[in-house]
Amino acid sequence: MIWTDRIRQVKICLVIAAIVIAVASLVISHILIKDLSNEENSKMVTWAEALHTLNNASENTDLSLVLNVIKSNNTIPVVVLSSKGAICDYRNLTIDANNANDSIRIIKKLADDYYKAGKFIKINLEGTSDYQLVCFTESTMLKRLATYPYVQLGVVFIFVIVAIFALLSSKQAEQNKVWVGLSKETAHQLGTPISSMLAWTEILKDSYPEDNMINEMCKDVKRLEIIAERFSKIGSIPELKNTSIVEVIKHVVDYMDKRTSSKVNITYHSSEKEIIARINPALFEWVIENLCKNAVDAMEGNGKIDINTFYEKEKIVIEVKDSGKGIKRKNIKNVFTPGFTTKKRGWGLGLSLAKRIITNYHKGKIFIKETEIGKGTTFRIEFGK
Repeated sequence: MIWTDRIRQVKICLVIAAIVIAVASLVISHILIKDLSNEENSKMVTWAEALHTLNNASENTDLSLVLNVIKSNNTIPVVVLSSKGAICDYRNLTIDANNANDSIRIIKKLADDYYKAGKFIKINLEGTSDYQLVCFTESTMLKRLATYPYVQLGVVFIFVIVAIFALLSSKQAEQNKVWVGLSKETAHQLGTPISSMLAWTEILKDSYPEDNMINEMCKDVKRLEIIAERFSKIGSIPELKNTSIVEVIKHVVDYMDKRTSSKVNITYHSSEKEIIARINPALFEWVIENLCKNAVDAMEGNGKIDINTFYEKEKIVIEVKDSGKGIKRKNIKNVFTPGFTTKKRGWGLGLSLAKRIITNYHKGKIFIKETEIGKGTTFRIEFGK
């Protein structure tokens, strides 16, 4: 739980940092773009005034400064129209046209767009009621700067996503090493006492052949041997073979039925008499057993467990349904996380190991099909034939 909380906190911090960077970038870029836009508008006012001076110049007017101002505009697209809509002049436009008529039509369309956007300056011609319209738009550089913040935000979000993915991958790799090491060490530590207990039970069977208690003891020791075998397989590639899933689940039901409260009713139904699949019997049995044990804990020793197996299209499906207390919505995504548990006692490893066995070793899926508080939960397993 502590590790899970730390990962969640880091993810939240990364998301908050990304949002802060995004907002700061947008605000700063907006201010800069607004300043540059105002500067370009001021330049166009000066350019329009220079054009007005040129249009009303006399023979004695010094036009050197005016011409320099007009020629200095090398970035801002501009179209000068007469009062009747005729094109008087244009600058800094890239026009892709096949002939002169197309060029005129395109330029007029651009001027109309600039005018509708409110980017125009009206120049009155002295001595007449006529006028000219200087229609313009933002320079290419300003448009690029306007789109830059969104490109920057895209890069930031990609970085955050990659960072979170790397963090989760690192966490998962570390957890895998821990659980594999723990499993193999557990199997190793159990090996010696189990071997000793097997020897002692054989001696007891020879000494007291009619004692039924010894037979039950042998079954439990055998059970410990199976558990050690399961743990030893974690982290290695298990052997898969064609096995009857029906027989495996029946064996689990029989084992659980004898070792749980009489108030827990476990039933099993199969749509077919035999459902054969390539599985590792020991590990697959462990999965079903873990689901049943979790169901018993959820029901607090009183309720019903229904197990169903059937074919669905090209998949084999197993559903384990209990009448327990259900799972809270906020916990659904964490139930298969190693170390996560809502029980006062428990390591939170059962469901995580079950998922590893189904997904990694049997190339299937295990998930919560449905759950409702106070009514129970249904776990569903799917894998190929």
